[in-house]
Amino acid sequence: MRVTSLLTRATALAVSATIALAAGANAQESARPQEHGPNQQYFVHGAPQVQSLEWTIAAGGRIYDNWWEALDRDMPEGTNPAYPASAEQSGPGTYRCKECHGWDYQGADGIYSSGSHYTGIIGVMGVSGQPPESILPILRDENHPYTTDMINDEEMLRVATFLSEGLVDMTPFIDRETRQVIVGSGDLDRGRAIFQTTCAACHGFDGRALDWGQGDEHNFVGTEAAALPDEVFNKISNAHPGVAMLNMRAFSVQDRINVMNYIATLPTGLDDMIVVGDDDDQDQDDG
Repeated sequence: MRVTSLLTRATALAVSATIALAAGANAQESARPQEHGPNQQYFVHGAPQVQSLEWTIAAGGRIYDNWWEALDRDMPEGTNPAYPASAEQSGPGTYRCKECHGWDYQGADGIYSSGSHYTGIIGVMGVSGQPPESILPILRDENHPYTTDMINDEEMLRVATFLSEGLVDMTPFIDRETRQVIVGSGDLDRGRAIFQTTCAACHGFDGRALDWGQGDEHNFVGTEAAALPDEVFNKISNAHPGVAMLNMRAFSVQDRINVMNYIATLPTGLDDMIVVGDDDDQDQDDG
């Protein structure tokens, strides 16, 4: 008998996942989220004719995260020549802005102050509030070897706008030492209300409709929020690059913190997964 999770058919913006549970077993098979269909190509990689400031900041944030996924460009080859030789990473990932400057924008003074992502490079909070036009030349200097084929000038200006107006100091709501959301830093009920009326369309009410894990290792939004809240805050603010995901850039910073407080309480595994369905239900579903 096959049983189906209450959350299996939560879909939105061409992102879907189906969770199938085998009877009498704890194993789970998870469909990888669909990135997007041809009809959403322009939403994911294009730009509106009249660009709001919020859209521009979020678009710049996605480029900061992963520019080739955000812009639908070829992945760079090799290791970024400006990446420190003494650091531990290698390959295309070293071309990502976040790899040196961190998800919390603090670089060597933040969560990347130690560990495998440490580079010794400073963060970008120092340019926050500066005019984007004054930041743009920095993004084209020898420390940032991005050609216009990689990121054109209009797109790089979005990054500069993000750095100017979109950075958030995460220290009031994420503990740097434990890398955990600080309990009470946001309004849990407000976060729940926003999540249930927006995010749940894709992630389900308990956050388990989408699973990025493999095999017995599950990776839900609650899992991510528990382990990497700084990355999650970046993605709920700007969306994940290359997929049809909504972002919360038009919401206030406090509302995004409220959502972080709520999703940090969501399940990280399958121990209490509620399932429904039987053979008759399946027959009915199959027509």
